[in-house]
Amino acid sequence: MKVVLINPPHTAIGSRIPDDHLPPLGLLCIGGPLIDAGFAVALIDADLSDMPLNRIVEEAANREPDVVMLGHSGSSSAHATVVALCGALKQRLSDLIIVYGGVHPTYHWDEILRDSPCIDIIVRGEGEQTVVDLMRTLKAQGDLHAVRGIAFRDPQDSAKVVETPAAYMIRNLDEHRIGWELIDHSSYSYWGGKRAVVLQFSRGCPYLCNYCGQRGYWTQWRHRDPVKLAREIGRLHREHGVELINFADELPTGSRRMWRTFLEALIAENVPVLLVGSTRAGDIVRDADILHLYRQAGVIRFLLGIEAYSEATLTQIRKGASVHEDRQAIQLMRQHGIISMATYVVGFEEERDVDLWRSLRHLLRYDPDQIQLLYLTPHRWTPFYKTAEHRQVIQTDTRRWDYKHQVLATRHMPPWRLFLWFKSIELILQLRPKALYRLLGHPDAVFRQSMRWYSEMGRRTWLREVFEFMFKTVRVREGQSLKTFLGPTLEAREYALEKAKPANSARRIIPLTESR
Repeated sequence: MKVVLINPPHTAIGSRIPDDHLPPLGLLCIGGPLIDAGFAVALIDADLSDMPLNRIVEEAANREPDVVMLGHSGSSSAHATVVALCGALKQRLSDLIIVYGGVHPTYHWDEILRDSPCIDIIVRGEGEQTVVDLMRTLKAQGDLHAVRGIAFRDPQDSAKVVETPAAYMIRNLDEHRIGWELIDHSSYSYWGGKRAVVLQFSRGCPYLCNYCGQRGYWTQWRHRDPVKLAREIGRLHREHGVELINFADELPTGSRRMWRTFLEALIAENVPVLLVGSTRAGDIVRDADILHLYRQAGVIRFLLGIEAYSEATLTQIRKGASVHEDRQAIQLMRQHGIISMATYVVGFEEERDVDLWRSLRHLLRYDPDQIQLLYLTPHRWTPFYKTAEHRQVIQTDTRRWDYKHQVLATRHMPPWRLFLWFKSIELILQLRPKALYRLLGHPDAVFRQSMRWYSEMGRRTWLREVFEFMFKTVRVREGQSLKTFLGPTLEAREYALEKAKPANSARRIIPLTESR
């Protein structure tokens, strides 16, 4: 059987502005196991060139697939595009089986199957083993009820949907290989034209941030074998010229011992690669005595989720961090030549002008090298969602629910004034004298180049966001509540995978109209 993997185009500003583009790791992660299981697999990365839907359909039809599998890292904001694409695919290829996976469909599986007849099967949670089991069952025309981690319409009653037991969590992350052969490495770059890939050292996070849409999807923190991963990076550099690794982990540094082992193994590989990713300020402070190994291994930037200036807000959202620790982490990173990027989220509270003024002063005291402001974007499967159900939705185009567009109203401030604060804070942080010195006069050439690349990308994105806000973004004045617009909380589904094999497991069949 022939399988075509499709990475749909994404409308997010960040996907369209930079010249650089990263490969779709999630699809490559399922592509490798499918190839090893004997299936013919091809990849169409429609996001690489912002491919129009009719061309995607044509490209897929030319490959004569039996099954198309879709997924996107910008899961929720790409969903509307996925549905439109699936409808076009089914219109052209009526016998095609369409499988949809990722974070958003993992939690919204029943609604998707109810509302989108063009989608046949949902993969819930990690897909590496599930898609192999699914394809073997489809090839043998077997019983889909025996495949864990999927949802589909009941063959006996299309008004009902079958939810099979959750897939087992993959404990050995080295068990399934990434299908690198599906891409041309020369097509993918980051950090100003450096050949780049996305990797995961770990999956999951042990912290309880109540707004995070990823933590429950992975269920539990696990890591790859650090020496094997270092060898893989070394091979990617020597065989494919890869110069930069973008870690997709929530918390690659979760285990000090394993992270140090990885750093030392990568140093031993002696390959000139740069590493960028995200971590927690607490882990940077914890590792103060080994930060020289971070830099020696190639770590050039870590993103730190600062989120808010108020200790009360940090407690409310269960961040598990402190203002003092955040500031200390930025200082430690600077001492070791590692760029700090601070993300700051607007919208946890319904801000007033004084709150945003305090946010600006707070960020200036932190003095991060780079700044990224984001709008709060709630996910129904997170505990935070229930606390925001009453708030008014002003952005009804879910393709713009990408953290860079305001989606929830603030009672004390119209959108134009919040946007003015938003863009002014970014501008002030990036143009302050200290930031300009690091951009233009920092003694480390690698540090300097990295700052210049981000500054150029940020300038273009900033101008595009201002233009879009003024001339293209449509907002409603009197919107529905979040609960009315999206539906009730799905917090009960937050943990997507089974940690251990249960004594008894059975499928569930529910009417498509049933709400739970």
